[in-house]
Amino acid sequence: MTNCQVPAALIHQIEQELDEDEKEMMLFLCRDFIPDLPTADLRELLGALNERGKLSRLGLSELLYRVKRFDLLKRSLRTQKAAVEADLARYPRLVSDYRVLMVELNEQLDKKEVNSLIFLLKDYVPRMKMAKDKSFLAVAIDLEKQNMVAPTELELIEECLQNIHRIDLKKKIQKYKQEALMAPSSAQPMYINALQASLPNLTLVDPPYSSGVWNMNKEHPLNGQHAIQTAPVHVSIQESGIASPQVPDDRYRMQSQPLGICLIIDCIGNDTDMLEETFQEVGYEVHCYKYLSVEAMNQTLHEASKLQKHKDCDSFICILISRGSSQSIFCTDQPFPGFSLDRVKQFFTADSCPSLLGKPKLFFIQSYIVTATNHEPTSLLEIDGDEQKINTNAKRTWNCIPKAADIFWSQCKVDVSTLERSPTSSSFYLHCLAEILRNPQKRKLSLLDIHIELNRRVYDQNKFCHPTQHYSLLLWHTLRKKLFLSPS
Repeated sequence: MTNCQVPAALIHQIEQELDEDEKEMMLFLCRDFIPDLPTADLRELLGALNERGKLSRLGLSELLYRVKRFDLLKRSLRTQKAAVEADLARYPRLVSDYRVLMVELNEQLDKKEVNSLIFLLKDYVPRMKMAKDKSFLAVAIDLEKQNMVAPTELELIEECLQNIHRIDLKKKIQKYKQEALMAPSSAQPMYINALQASLPNLTLVDPPYSSGVWNMNKEHPLNGQHAIQTAPVHVSIQESGIASPQVPDDRYRMQSQPLGICLIIDCIGNDTDMLEETFQEVGYEVHCYKYLSVEAMNQTLHEASKLQKHKDCDSFICILISRGSSQSIFCTDQPFPGFSLDRVKQFFTADSCPSLLGKPKLFFIQSYIVTATNHEPTSLLEIDGDEQKINTNAKRTWNCIPKAADIFWSQCKVDVSTLERSPTSSSFYLHCLAEILRNPQKRKLSLLDIHIELNRRVYDQNKFCHPTQHYSLLLWHTLRKKLFLSPS
């Protein structure tokens, strides 16, 4: 099926037939597609999708199916519910499973329950505006802006549903998460964080990978109250030292020698030498570790975060290669649940590693995905460093507090069978990254442009592979400036 334009008259007719709740659901379902129209009404949104070739009759049928307007399917599109279901099983879908899940939760929560959720959320986001009588979808959008809810971050919603005794809905989320672990992410439509939708300058237009944005909140006193500034914070002077007058305000300073520490942790053992040589050539001091246990992983990350050399460097890179799940790495001695990837990031955020404040922190993760078993625990292992003890309430909200800025997080997933089929082969994703960075001309590109080139190569390779061997890429970032991996 190819995308083709839908008559404007048909869009107008359908929009007129929908009530306000149905329009809100459709707008939520379509949030990822037109990031430069974040406040559009439904007719504007559908019109923009149509003009850009992103809306077909099949896509329109899917939207009506998702809001259960089967009468309009029959009357306006001359199709039936069963036919749409067959098409959804056969062709790529317009809407991600995550957005469908949130709409289903919205439909099954009554007004009183949503107000209870809003009240419970005060434990997690006491300063976020949580007006009564919001719909669940409006609450979800607010949480997306804080990076507290995303396709892979649903623990907060689960805990709140548990507290209002909607165990049935909590189980629905757990089922979604289990299915997401086994499904290739390349089959999912892209996800764009609600904050990113309001910042089109950070949006990578039509990337073939999912992209989201974390944001760092900054409090400012306002008439005796506290307001939250969610816009990017522009800093013209590198926080860790004196800025060079030659560095443009919209670029990160990259002049230190070395440019930074590059930490490589390879629990598979196939890529260390290639990566070490590559990042030494780029200008980094490379520290390599192989075959770490969970305890050794925690100790290595802790020690790396405390290195005094960070204060004299302009950036930091961490590369992890391991079997794992979408949210954890297994190291060499611990399968499920493994070591939380969120915990890896947390070692190097500004609060844990002040000497990296305001400096770009880059993470490249190659995850060989292992399917969960029935014995998998429900939570990820998190080990605290000696100097990072946290109280019970902080642990409960660990994954929900948006502290990170200046982070670039590129994660590549491929089924572990690819590794088992060729145990000594390099990761195609990391091989391409190294090849691009070794090319003097390619290295002059911004990091985001380098990643687009990386995506192109990986997804071109997927065309010639069996679906079980497809590499899928996910990019999140909170970069506030342009970043070039060359002195500037």
